[in-house]
Amino acid sequence: MADSQAQEARRRGAVYLDFQATTPLEPKALDAMMPYLTEKFGNPHSATHRFGWEGKAGVDVARKRVAELIHAAPEEITFLSGATEANNLALKGVLEAAPRERNRLLIAETEHACIRETAAYLATRGYEVTHLPVDGEGLLRLDALEAALDARVALVSVMLVNNEIGVIQPLAEIARLAHAAGALVHSDIAQAAGKIPVDVAALGLDLASISSHKLYGPKGIGAIYVRKGVRIAPQIHGGGQEAGLRSGTLAPFLCVGFGEAARIARERLEDDQAHVAALWRQAVDAFTEAGIPWRLNGSATRRYFGNLNVSFPGVDGARLLADLRGFAVSSGAACASSVGKSSYVLEALGVDARTAQATLRIGFGRTTTSEEVAEMTAAVIKAVRAQLNVTWRR
Repeated sequence: MADSQAQEARRRGAVYLDFQATTPLEPKALDAMMPYLTEKFGNPHSATHRFGWEGKAGVDVARKRVAELIHAAPEEITFLSGATEANNLALKGVLEAAPRERNRLLIAETEHACIRETAAYLATRGYEVTHLPVDGEGLLRLDALEAALDARVALVSVMLVNNEIGVIQPLAEIARLAHAAGALVHSDIAQAAGKIPVDVAALGLDLASISSHKLYGPKGIGAIYVRKGVRIAPQIHGGGQEAGLRSGTLAPFLCVGFGEAARIARERLEDDQAHVAALWRQAVDAFTEAGIPWRLNGSATRRYFGNLNVSFPGVDGARLLADLRGFAVSSGAACASSVGKSSYVLEALGVDARTAQATLRIGFGRTTTSEEVAEMTAAVIKAVRAQLNVTWRR
């Protein structure tokens, strides 16, 4: 599988190293989806005939597999369009359902754009939003969280694995502090589920957002975990599907593909983790031995090793990306890559604007090979040396 996908990438003239943006569809997930695009076309909400029963059966299995991936109960999983919708539902749904006196939302300064934008919208509706600072490694400052918590906080939202710098937040401790103040805890786990072990109960999560296409499933499908007993206000109304939490006809083929990808991710978790960790170390060692100036952004230890975010001080970032046309890497989050602004995540870490623009986010995944990493690091080193006129030395 890995060889065929790597060959296809080369045929198209690029080596894919942007696994935070998306992942290639797992072939077994595609195989599982196909019957639901052909003979098993029934509406899963049609309860009076075989066609509907077939669709519902596929959705039920998928729900169970997604739940197993994060150690939740199937009835705590609601399918929707993706993590962006899940994040909107979590933040708006909790704040709208909370008692009037609990009108505050706390989020980390380094949250994904859809969390920040949803929080900004809620601020226009009269809710109070507080952005919590992180330290120089990108980890939430627990002292700032503790100081911000009071009886008016309804929800604390902190991403488990950051999409730009890959750091893993201390969610269990965050949840302990938040729950002591009577607040609920939500996490965007889109960059974590299927990549690192995730146990929503052990982490103390009340809500969590998941995306299929970040774990080798199809695009256009995701899920929200809502712990049993937690009440949130629906944001889409209609036919009352998904226990009334998210109306609209489900697409069984997407649910089934998501479920199969989740099943495979669970089975491969340890092997996938070891694979990307070896590639991360290979790249870091190459940059270090080359004698070029570079810096790692985010903690070197509390991280998902499929993410390597590196800056090259003194280098022109646009020119560097141009020199790496044969490699699909990015300068930040995919959803913000066309904005042209300096990364607010790196700014929160204290990285100056000039260094931030000379940054690469390199993503390793299941199909990445050691040979591809060697080619990429050689190309980066060559490009940086050309700009800085650095002579290699051992």
